[in-house]
Amino acid sequence: MEYHFPVYKTTSPKEKPDQDHLSFGTIFTDHMFEMSYDEGKGWYDGKIIPYGPIHLEPSSMVLHYGQEMFEGLKAYKAEDGRILLFRPEKNAERTNATNERMCMPQMDPELMVEAIKKIVEVDKDWIPEAQGTSLYIRPFMIATDPYLGVRPSKTYKFYIILSPVGAYYKGGLSPTKIFVEDEYVRAVSGGTGFAKVGGNYAASLKAQVKANEKGYTQVLWLDGVERKYVEEIGTSNAFFKIDGEIITSPLTGSILPGITRDAVIQLLKEWGIKIIEKRITIQEVYEAHEKGNLEEVFATGTAAVISPVGELCWKDRIITINKNKIGDISQKLYDTITGIQTGKITDTFGWTVEV
Repeated sequence: MEYHFPVYKTTSPKEKPDQDHLSFGTIFTDHMFEMSYDEGKGWYDGKIIPYGPIHLEPSSMVLHYGQEMFEGLKAYKAEDGRILLFRPEKNAERTNATNERMCMPQMDPELMVEAIKKIVEVDKDWIPEAQGTSLYIRPFMIATDPYLGVRPSKTYKFYIILSPVGAYYKGGLSPTKIFVEDEYVRAVSGGTGFAKVGGNYAASLKAQVKANEKGYTQVLWLDGVERKYVEEIGTSNAFFKIDGEIITSPLTGSILPGITRDAVIQLLKEWGIKIIEKRITIQEVYEAHEKGNLEEVFATGTAAVISPVGELCWKDRIITINKNKIGDISQKLYDTITGIQTGKITDTFGWTVEV
């Protein structure tokens, strides 16, 4: 099916930022995508409009009951001028999984991908080309019924906004310092841990503040029941290379099914490196370090792609991983994925979509 979205151009275009000094998520492009949903009518009136404030009733349900979701992906400009998206159909797939959990309406994956392609095309001049930069894409959906009562909304708005970004962490690929959280809980099986919803991140803020105050970049979450099995690192999935094999937490409902995570698993299998999805305790990680078998720890996610971990702190026990240097596997994964994303490496997986 072909989708046509009218475009209403801004009359006040912004000055574009210096792409050599981009931070993450602070600057937004000239336009955004907007679409409405009414129960019984479905999705309608998709259009590109100037970026600006959203008008909401103070009683809108999203403000009181948190019924919302969001996604994140990136657009890259290849050296030959092509504009490439990385696995946008997986974001659409995860959107519908989140919406099912949040009692929000399903969206035709083709509609969502076409909307993403259209808004990126309109603001393509905002895609930075400096090393390590990209155009971050943030689709999100909010409940808009003006009603104070706990039930699913009957009306929604869907938006896509764009932001030219640099590295997610100021240090780029420099190994991060991670604090192991065993007091607060982010998610449990049966909750919304696998869904891309703001509530998960709101629940993580207390631990993140605590970690920052102790001098750590991010939090490594443990399971919410026994507080001993490693799960996620902040906004990313966690991987541990122990004695030649790589271990990551299985998708048991309490962690996000990361799109970069899935790409990493496929690449490792392609390279003949043993990758295991199984539960592993933080105690086992520390014991592996004591034996000299903990070779690498890294996180994967859309924002940072691959983020090596150089230090872990659990119960005031600090360990240094790989002499606080990026590991060979982490570097190879980063080079390969970013190479595919930017068109420098041939995409044999069919992961990139041209705008």
